[in-house]
This record gives sequence, C-alpha cells and structure tokens, in this order.
Amino acid sequence: MAAATTKLLLSDLASTVKSVPSNYIRPISDRPNLTEVQISDGSIPLVDLQVLNGPSRLDIIKQIGQACQHDGFFQDYMHEWPSNPPSFRYNYVRGLVLRLPEAISESKHGQHMALNYCPPCPQPDLTYGLPGHTDPNLITVLLQDDVPGLQVLRNGKWLPVSPIPNTFIVNIGDQMQVLSNDLYKSVLHRALVNCDKERISIPRFYCPSPDAVIAPAKDLIDERHLAFYKNFTYAEYYQKFWNRGLAAEGCLDLFEVSTA
Repeated sequence: MAAATTKLLLSDLASTVKSVPSNYIRPISDRPNLTEVQISDGSIPLVDLQVLNGPSRLDIIKQIGQACQHDGFFQDYMHEWPSNPPSFRYNYVRGLVLRLPEAISESKHGQHMALNYCPPCPQPDLTYGLPGHTDPNLITVLLQDDVPGLQVLRNGKWLPVSPIPNTFIVNIGDQMQVLSNDLYKSVLHRALVNCDKERISIPRFYCPSPDAVIAPAKDLIDERHLAFYKNFTYAEYYQKFWNRGLAAEGCLDLFEVSTA
C-alpha cells in the first residue's frame, strides 16, 4: 500500500519563504506607505455594550452614535472569559450582532462569518493582508488575535488599532451609511502583515436579506435634507461590490443620487 501523502499547510510553508511571491506584490502606488500611518496614543472608541439595557442605556446609545458618526468603528469590552472560549465567542458575537441594530437601526438580515489567516511575511512593505476597503454589509463584528495589523483611515492618515485583550471590534458597513444618509460612516480600513508573526482575525458580517430595499431612512429626509442615495436591493449592491472586487475601495458612488 502506498504511503499517504502529507499535505503541507500554509503555516508550514511560510517559514521557508524568503521573499513575497511576485503575484502578491502590490504596484508601487498601492503599497502600504508607513509614512501615512498616524502616530498617536488615540485609537477607536471603547464602548461597554454589556450595560446597553441598564440604567446607562441612553449614555451608551450616545457613545455608539458618536463613534458611528466620527470613527465608523468602536470596540466592545467583554467582562468575562470562560474556560471554553470558542463556543463563548461564537455565542457572544451572535448575541452582540442581534443587539446592535436595536441601538443603531433595524433591517431584515442575514449573517455569515469568515476566517482570515495571514502568515509571517518577509517583506510586509510590499503587500497587504487585506487592502483598503469598506464593508458592503450593515455591521461587522471582528475578533482579532494579539498581533497588530488592523488600520482605520482617519483624516487622511492610517490609524493603527492596537489589539486590546477581551474586546471585539465593531464597524459600520456601507448599508448603514446609506440608511443614515451619510450621518454614520462606513470607513476605509485595511490589514497589514507582520514579518515575525502570523495573524488571525474572524469577522462576522450582519447583512440585510438579498431582497431588502435599502434607502435613506424617511425620518432623515425633508426639504432641507435631501436623500444622497437612490433605492436599491442588497442583492444589487452586493453584486456590484464584488464585480469591482477588493481592487476598488467600495461602490457607494454607484448608488448616489445624481445632482446633474
């Protein structure tokens, strides 16, 4: 009987790679320019959603609103960490995602998850884990490990989001920007690679159902505040987003109301 062939994992191969494969090298104009990274003690806001349904509810909602308007991102701190983290994290994220729309907005929805794995990279200045993009969905909840890499665009500079133990990252997607008529921001973000360590992140995406009609909320529109976006279904948006792919930063511009 022939011996079974052992399949190597990406993590097994990473230690043997001494340079970035040519098909992963970004054009010079599209490489991580570390001189554009903001050196600051500030980061994205930390909001304690555990007390959302307590006496501090109004204050928490205000904090969420300010974070959505100014940053498009915030972090949620978990108060406990049981002995079975995988199942706890899954249930916690699911519960968090179901609670958030009540504090932000409401829509028919679906959910899916992804797993991002970035091996150590010998030349992190030549490529990305993920290039700059916005999320096409409504809300994203991200669990990241302790290896830095996530960066958020703020005032034209990339702001590193240093991992804080026992927190989740929450960010606003394109659909929430449309529903809020640009009041809340779907912010560009990217993931860099690390020359010494692998990086793992697990995003959970909260999405409208494919046939849900997305448009600015009627309560936000009047004679002085015109709608910035036309009506569309989430299926239409999702298809155009992936037709462009991550080579483009997003596709909100395709659904803007023409001012001509």
